Amino acid sequence: MKISPQWLRDFVDLRVDPNQLADELTLAGIAVESVTGEGDAAVFEMEITTNRPDAMNHYGVARECSALYDLPLKPLYSDLPTAATASAFPVHIEDAEGCARFTARVIHGVRVKDSPDAIAQRLVSVGQRPINNIADASNYTLWEMGQPTHAYDIDLLEGGKIIVRRARAGETLKTLDGVERKLSQDDLIIADAVKPVGLAGVMGGFDTMITQRTKNVLVEAAWFDPAAIRASSKRHGLHTDASHRFERGADYAATAVACARVTQKILASAGGQLQGAEISIVGRTLDQAPVALRISEVRRILGEKLEVEEIVRVLKHLGFELLSEPGEDVEYTAIIPSWRLDVEREIDLIEEIARLHGYDKFANTLPAYVGAVVEEPDAFKDEKVRSTLLALGYDEAISLTFISHEDAKRFSSRPALELANPLSEEASVMRTSLVPGMLHMLSYNLNRAASDLRLFEAGNVFNPSGATAEQRKQVCFAAVGAASAARVDAKPRALDFFDVKGDVETLLHSFEHRTLEFQAPAAKYYHPGRSAQALLDGEVVAEFGQLHPEIAAERKLKAEIFLAEIYLDRLYAHELRQVRYEELPRYPAVERDFSFLFADEIQFADISRAVDKLTLKELQSFAPAEIFRGGSVPAGHYSLLLRARFQSNERTLRDDEVADSSTSIAKALSSLGGTQRA
Repeated sequence: MKISPQWLRDFVDLRVDPNQLADELTLAGIAVESVTGEGDAAVFEMEITTNRPDAMNHYGVARECSALYDLPLKPLYSDLPTAATASAFPVHIEDAEGCARFTARVIHGVRVKDSPDAIAQRLVSVGQRPINNIADASNYTLWEMGQPTHAYDIDLLEGGKIIVRRARAGETLKTLDGVERKLSQDDLIIADAVKPVGLAGVMGGFDTMITQRTKNVLVEAAWFDPAAIRASSKRHGLHTDASHRFERGADYAATAVACARVTQKILASAGGQLQGAEISIVGRTLDQAPVALRISEVRRILGEKLEVEEIVRVLKHLGFELLSEPGEDVEYTAIIPSWRLDVEREIDLIEEIARLHGYDKFANTLPAYVGAVVEEPDAFKDEKVRSTLLALGYDEAISLTFISHEDAKRFSSRPALELANPLSEEASVMRTSLVPGMLHMLSYNLNRAASDLRLFEAGNVFNPSGATAEQRKQVCFAAVGAASAARVDAKPRALDFFDVKGDVETLLHSFEHRTLEFQAPAAKYYHPGRSAQALLDGEVVAEFGQLHPEIAAERKLKAEIFLAEIYLDRLYAHELRQVRYEELPRYPAVERDFSFLFADEIQFADISRAVDKLTLKELQSFAPAEIFRGGSVPAGHYSLLLRARFQSNERTLRDDEVADSSTSIAKALSSLGGTQRA
């Protein structure tokens, strides 16, 4: 939002230049992102946090300046003439939860025209377009003191009254932007005796707006429930300056002042006569509980002996009323001003004192700490996984923890955890898989001419579990483009399934296990012929392979995407592999080759299991050396050359011992339907 330093001077006699003011406001927590223009024409681009709606206006920022520079803050006042008549306009609040207070003024005989130059120029300086003197009076007051107001053409209000209520089934409202909106029964509305005339706290109605024909005006200033306004704003896709403030909590006590300020500006620029006294309807009162403030606690938290006078000065400038409490220690009861809905605890008051005293004035000290750093149970395992992937050439990335319903169903069989207030339909549930986020990041990079990508993300996936959420830790990594060259002079080639399989094996090798097997296929979103699951000691700890071409086409991913998902909650059941010293063998090893013909249905995992069942003590390794298809090998079969390595740490093996073990292996392979080749 934009703030004019010149406008601030209406309320505080500032003697500093805009650049210095911007720096000092930023240090005090009222961030100025940039300054445009110079001197009286300077404008601040502010970044006001959502918990500070009181500072989303010039008077609120002026209050901060008052405390920062120890200057008096000029009060907001309105010098209204005596009303011409005693008549009142009836206002009824049917929904006191939605509308706690409604203040109004009636003016007859106005003349709608352009605003005075002073008002129009002020509005332009903060990026607002002048409309007419009635609408501009409302907008000016919004930017001046932060309270949204609205003006109705009173002659277009049917039945001669205003009702604040929830919309009824089937009701519609044409808003000021010209859009006909179907209202929900949860929408809080302003209505006349017949129809809705405004979406409360969001936007007024088209049928009762101020035009050149308007002669009589009703000025409204109200306090609406933040949750009700947020729901209506989201439901209708309308985010306005008014809803932005009401959603965050407007000042309950500001309605009368704002209504009077708008009325004063209308009378000054449009003429007319004030009709009747102020209309003030209270649906319910809002009281903020007072907060105890102990000076000893202020000094303990801030680590500096601030004088009581400094503490009192800061808080009084900010609008807090301090009542002294009797006792040995200096203690106050702080009455919270109506515009500070964010202050609820003693620590909130201490934060106010610290930021206005100046964070830069505190000495740089380390906080007191008794105890020791406690390592997370899986810290070493997390670091090993991360360092391994970085060493393999993958870059760490982070995606949103929210995904769409469609992605939740497609990439997981588990139920999704719904968000009560989602950002959008594309981010409406907690992620059940890391794959959607990874695909989004790959797509983003590929669309910007990146061709060779290696990314990984470590994070939690979520599923409902009773009244809470179950969190499971996973890692997802993906690769696109050319494979890493084994040698500098090697010719580049495209990535394939076995590159990703090798990276999975490297990662899993860091953990203790007896067996590592692979079985096909993986989940349905993988290519059925280019994917597999990794089983560590018989349990699935990973799935990997090429993304299914249909899913890639839907997401307009033309490159072949290779993914791997590591289920860390299962993997971490295994301890990290410890480096162990083993003495070099003193006795020679003996190798034997076995050439067998197998049907395509037989996988190496089947072969490995059959040989493991033999429990041959001297068998040190058993691995494939060569695979061959075609030629004399019949269709549906493949020829596999297997190499066994025998060795004893106690003696040299005899030929007959090696022969007996080789015979056992050959029989085990034959039992799988294999045929030994000569």
